[in-house]
Amino acid sequence: MYNMGMYSKAKLHFKKADPKLHKASLEFEIDDLTASENLFEDIVWTIVGQQLSGKAADTIFNRLREQVASYSPAFTPEALLEMTDIEMRTCGISGGKSRAIKNLCEKIVAAELDLAALALLQDEQVKLELTKIKGIGPWTAEMILMFSLGRTDVFSTGDLGLRKGAMALYGLRALPDEKKLLSLAKKWSPYRTYAARVLYRVADKKKTEKR
Repeated sequence: MYNMGMYSKAKLHFKKADPKLHKASLEFEIDDLTASENLFEDIVWTIVGQQLSGKAADTIFNRLREQVASYSPAFTPEALLEMTDIEMRTCGISGGKSRAIKNLCEKIVAAELDLAALALLQDEQVKLELTKIKGIGPWTAEMILMFSLGRTDVFSTGDLGLRKGAMALYGLRALPDEKKLLSLAKKWSPYRTYAARVLYRVADKKKTEKR
């Protein structure tokens, strides 16, 4: 028996709820969401990637991994806590992000944050637990939910890429504000994460066309 994938179900929903988004979704192949096999690394990568492109985040994160590998066989909270601020800066990590990473590691080492248990919580509870850590705000928590925990119905109204995607898709004259995005996203539930992934692709396509 054919087992319809989650993205296929999302596209069927968009067909009824938002024809423009549905048309855009047909242009892109998007894999079904899966949970990360290494949530700790994902959270560190996401902190590194705050206000950066994915490519820039990858470059800096790889430098961080190489630095840790020079003195530790594993990329762990304990290993990262051994790094100095100077070593972090050498990797390209700002002081604020360095402190956020250290805060995360300290919470894990002190058993104040259990990542295995975190993955079992409801979306809003995950956001609550993550944003207790200084340096992790709503955007970072939403990215973890969307891309690391594989939650299907999450949307980040403060994400610039999503705002650009919505502007391009709906022919808006300016970037939509939070109220406008919330209004649009309401129609996409319970597949808002898939809608977000389509909007990212729309934004990327628009950027490529301008070159």
